Amino acid sequence: MARTGNIRKSNTLMKMVFLLVFIGLAVYVVRFSPARQYFTADQLGLLLEAAGIWAPLMFVIIYVAGICLFLPGTLLTALGAAIFGPYWGFLYVWTGAMIGAGLAFLIGRYLGRDFAASLIGDRLKRFDDAIERNGFATVLYLRLMYFPFTPMNFGMGLTKVRFWDYISGTALGILVGTFIFTFFVGTLRDVWATGRWEDLLSWKVCLSVILFVSSFFIPKVLKMIRKEESVSNESPLQENR
Repeated sequence: MARTGNIRKSNTLMKMVFLLVFIGLAVYVVRFSPARQYFTADQLGLLLEAAGIWAPLMFVIIYVAGICLFLPGTLLTALGAAIFGPYWGFLYVWTGAMIGAGLAFLIGRYLGRDFAASLIGDRLKRFDDAIERNGFATVLYLRLMYFPFTPMNFGMGLTKVRFWDYISGTALGILVGTFIFTFFVGTLRDVWATGRWEDLLSWKVCLSVILFVSSFFIPKVLKMIRKEESVSNESPLQENR
């Protein structure tokens, strides 16, 4: 029994070390290695142009790999909108983001969950259990709050949140923000491509700008709603006292 426990602890530690090495190498390759020159909008754009009819599939693959390699999601999203336009760009970006988020979650879950569980004390265990019970709502709230996308993918894998709660919360949580951003960039791209600068005053451009600016207020609105709910939940308790 003791030997089995030691082997299990050793495997858990090895998985965690592998996860940290993977993350470290990913950051190094993208940020500091000579290969980083290929992870620019220009280079990725040339690669997609050369892909022809396979460009959408290639873009989704690049987006998935980019999430796992800690590439900035904003760069990839803007690239998709600039190349494919506001509507198809949204579809390809959302698809790539969902697959990448799911893959990163599974990497974190398989390699890091056991080690994270071994470090959890009573206080963190209550927090972990709460995430498991309210996984969908927690993930949805954090996505709407624009919590950093890639760290959250790996980090949620370390918790007890159920995979399908995580996926459904992510799918709904990134829907609005992704559409607004791709619609904004894609609309400006259409104006640039046609060269009709008078279209900058069109309803479509004005709507995209309004939606884009309004998206920055979503986290503040959510905080206000949550604060009001917490106050309303506490007031009956105070009256009973």
